[in-house]
Amino acid sequence: MTIEALKIFESMKKKIDFGCGPNKKQGFYGVDIIPFPNIDLVLNIGKDHWPWEDGSVEEAHASHFVEHLTAQERVHFVNELYRVLEPGGKLLMVTPHWASCRAYGDPTHMWPPVSEFWFFYLNKEWRKVNASHTDIEFNSSGFNCDFTITSGYSMRQDLITRNQEYQQFALMNYKEVAMDMIATFVKK
Repeated sequence: MTIEALKIFESMKKKIDFGCGPNKKQGFYGVDIIPFPNIDLVLNIGKDHWPWEDGSVEEAHASHFVEHLTAQERVHFVNELYRVLEPGGKLLMVTPHWASCRAYGDPTHMWPPVSEFWFFYLNKEWRKVNASHTDIEFNSSGFNCDFTITSGYSMRQDLITRNQEYQQFALMNYKEVAMDMIATFVKK
């Protein structure tokens, strides 16, 4: 990290917009692998060690970014996120829903698409009981994060006015209902 970039980060409220592209969130420190004019740091977020100290970030944002990472890069992303977030720190993540053509229409999106089930793996207690083979304790390329995650969906406009029972039925049974998943990760 350059001295200038470090000064910018230190002067801000320790908020990072990961994979911000040309649309950095206002009040956030912008990070991307592509050197867009408005970003503050060029970094391979899915592979490089992040330059921020442990517990130094209070809030993060990742909109339409995580789906561009390979499965292993996603593991690196959440492990590094867990390291740099302060206790109780949050990430707001928006990603295309796996059953939407938005998830697989862009050729730069990686397989597998992000699904709700991935969120379970980001909780240490769940991994211990259900998938200990994915934990860093047993697998050097595994998870070492521990998040509480709440999530929801953005839906097609024509379904927003329908009643909740119909919306739930549609989400469970029809493709192209949910457009995006919106999740909040909170560091335990």
